[in-house]
Amino acid sequence: MTEPFPLQPLLDLANSRMDDAARKLGELIASEQAVEDKLTLLQAYRKEYQDRFVEAARNGIGPDAWRNFSAFLGKLDDAIAQQQLIVSDSRQRTVQGQQEWVDQRNKVKAFDTLSHRHQSVQARKEAKQEQRLTDEHAAKQFRDRDREE
Repeated sequence: MTEPFPLQPLLDLANSRMDDAARKLGELIASEQAVEDKLTLLQAYRKEYQDRFVEAARNGIGPDAWRNFSAFLGKLDDAIAQQQLIVSDSRQRTVQGQQEWVDQRNKVKAFDTLSHRHQSVQARKEAKQEQRLTDEHAAKQFRDRDREE
């Protein structure tokens, strides 16, 4: 009879944790993409607004409009700077999530290696036992044949 792998509960737990880490990593990557998209959108909007400002300045604008354009560009610059920090934080969390997933995968690999070794040992034990039973059966038949003769 094959002995069960004694560390199977730990292998199952490691697999579960690896799955959780993979799911979390997927969420982190999606979140990182979303904040990067928002940054790209802000940068594109700022460029568009800057182009409008330059065009308006060429055509001549009053001091109030100049201040309004400048103030709004300043607010866009602040929003872009803030979003860049958010992107940086998100990237850092994604890197940490990747490392967590790698760590969990390595644990699974280690337990998996032990499980395969255990299975190999069990298979050799079973083969040895089967060979012993076959040898005993052959010896018994040989003895029975000798008695009949």
